[in-house]
Amino acid sequence: MEGFVDGRLNLMGIDVALIDEFGCKIDGFGDPSSLLFPLFPPRDGPGFPFLTSIDPYEDTLFNGSQMERFLAEWAYVVAQAQSEAEKQIVEAVRQMASRCEREVHTYLKFIGD
Repeated sequence: MEGFVDGRLNLMGIDVALIDEFGCKIDGFGDPSSLLFPLFPPRDGPGFPFLTSIDPYEDTLFNGSQMERFLAEWAYVVAQAQSEAEKQIVEAVRQMASRCEREVHTYLKFIGD
């Protein structure tokens, strides 16, 4: 169920996966506690075109050549993480993004509700 928390839409968790060129999952995790999306910048926030393009209801896919910019924006999410659980999930995404940047034919996929 969704609602608003601190002026932001509160959603079910977004799954994140590192996939190959055939769409097969290499690595990934679910976010059943909805820890990740509340750490994102506001959807109308300037300066975060990659993060604000992640659709909580649909799938969003990034390729390796986008990872440098994605990781620069991801620093915002890292700074928002406070609890140990938030820090772990944020770090897991960072590691998958770094791997996507290094390995050819891999993609970082955010899987919406």
